[in-house]
Amino acid sequence: MNNEAREVGYLTYDILKETVRLPAKERLAKGPVAIIECTEDIPCDPCVEACKSGAISKESLVTPPSIDYEKCTGCTLCIDLCPGLAIFVVNINYKEDKALVSIPYEMLPVPEKGDIVDALNRSGENIGQAEVIKTRKGKSGTHVISIAVDRKFAMETRSIKVKRKENEY
Repeated sequence: MNNEAREVGYLTYDILKETVRLPAKERLAKGPVAIIECTEDIPCDPCVEACKSGAISKESLVTPPSIDYEKCTGCTLCIDLCPGLAIFVVNINYKEDKALVSIPYEMLPVPEKGDIVDALNRSGENIGQAEVIKTRKGKSGTHVISIAVDRKFAMETRSIKVKRKENEY
């Protein structure tokens, strides 16, 4: 991770723009696409193996992955296999004013379709509410939660906070 990120404890959008090639607005407009926010030089490659379209590659086992956005189909298979929880899929054109963001989720309780949750940015701040559109348990046990968020927050939403239901402690 870059030194600035280590100081603040998370990757800011500005740091990401400097260290990771993010998709162009034109590619985002075409449909769902994976965003890989991994900057670690560690031995890891499950995302490469998970990618059926061959969009994710690595120069070596210890370099961060890169993605060919034109090959990416936004299938979400890479999300749950990333042990660093560093892959997200963004569909900027889900609805007129909403984007669909798919995130890894390893907390309990697991939200259900239709639940309203708090959308959180990279630093854990609440940036609005989101509706859970879909959940699936991945092969690794990590859940993939797809949420509808205000389009302006599509590239900022990276986690959720599930609200307690009545009778939960």
